[in-house]
Amino acid sequence: MAVYTAQNRHRRARVSAGLLMYRKRGGRVEVFIAHPGGPWFPNRDYDVWTIPKGELEPGEDLLDAAIREFEEEVGIKPQGPYLELGSIRQKGGKTVHAWAFAGDYDDSQPLRSNHVQIEWPPGSGRWDAWPEIDRASFFTLEAARERLKLSQHPLLERLIACLASIPPGDTDSADYS
Repeated sequence: MAVYTAQNRHRRARVSAGLLMYRKRGGRVEVFIAHPGGPWFPNRDYDVWTIPKGELEPGEDLLDAAIREFEEEVGIKPQGPYLELGSIRQKGGKTVHAWAFAGDYDDSQPLRSNHVQIEWPPGSGRWDAWPEIDRASFFTLEAARERLKLSQHPLLERLIACLASIPPGDTDSADYS
């Protein structure tokens, strides 16, 4: 369990790695994104969702970190092959490296996220354990664009480009808009 304080917030790694799971439903692509847990955004639904991602362990490979973090944050074991989506820089300066993979999730199953210890309010001396992710779900690309952090939108566009470049016989036809 990670421990988060206002003091260590600025010392945290500036590089993360994550996975964007996608599926095809009704001829359309849907993506699986997550709402951050903790006390910061409990009632916000737009421009806060994210791909499941996290920081690297010392010496850890980027893709290995993305796979580990995905499983820790949403409790789903990802299966490749993985499509490289490159990296983006978030508003706060963190670089996020991302890959996509085809997968599915049964929404009737409970989400299993790791927990983090947070002092809240900051400086209060009160600590509590919060799930790192409190909700996760598949969304159409249009709905995902409304919820996903603006800085992560290029990952959706790169996924669409990757899927569009796959020869027709190698994948089901889908609407990539």
